[in-house]
Amino acid sequence: MPTGVPIGDVRERLFDAADRLLLRDGPSALTSRAVTDEAGIAKGVLHRHFEDFDGFLANFVLDRAHRMDERAAALREAAGTGTVTDNLATAMTAVFGSVAVAIVALVTFRDGLRARLRETWPAGVPVLTDAVEMIGDYLAAERDLGRLAPGAEPQALAPMLVGAAHLLFADRTGTAPTEAAVRGAVESVVGGVLV
Repeated sequence: MPTGVPIGDVRERLFDAADRLLLRDGPSALTSRAVTDEAGIAKGVLHRHFEDFDGFLANFVLDRAHRMDERAAALREAAGTGTVTDNLATAMTAVFGSVAVAIVALVTFRDGLRARLRETWPAGVPVLTDAVEMIGDYLAAERDLGRLAPGAEPQALAPMLVGAAHLLFADRTGTAPTEAAVRGAVESVVGGVLV
């Protein structure tokens, strides 16, 4: 690439390239060369914006985790509308049908990335812990609206839902789970507390 040519938002181009690589080829395919080639920029550009490749990956993971805020807001707004099962199934498919499952594999795959994330992320795996919080908040809102039993425990149900969804979507190379399978998993977790 010629020097002096503007290339737009470098971080976002690199993050989008990492998304594509993760979804297409998995975490082992992520190298600084692969990311910069996919983004169509010189390798040195990545290192001008990030201390090292694990620093890039940590920023990428945190950026994608923070995107959960939009999904969380949409799910909270859905409280009291539609059915609880449909709202949860839609949210699970949106989260785990995205790059989230690949991010979990990436964090598991790279020791240096996990160490870097621990500097700013207290516990758990980004994206999964955000999903648990998002689902817990939504379930609490539905309980407050009387659509879940008063004794329902959102903070106990949320990790079960996220775990079930993660298992359904974990094989990124296989066929995505059907809508019926996702709904079935949701119903198996929350069916007993629906009002």
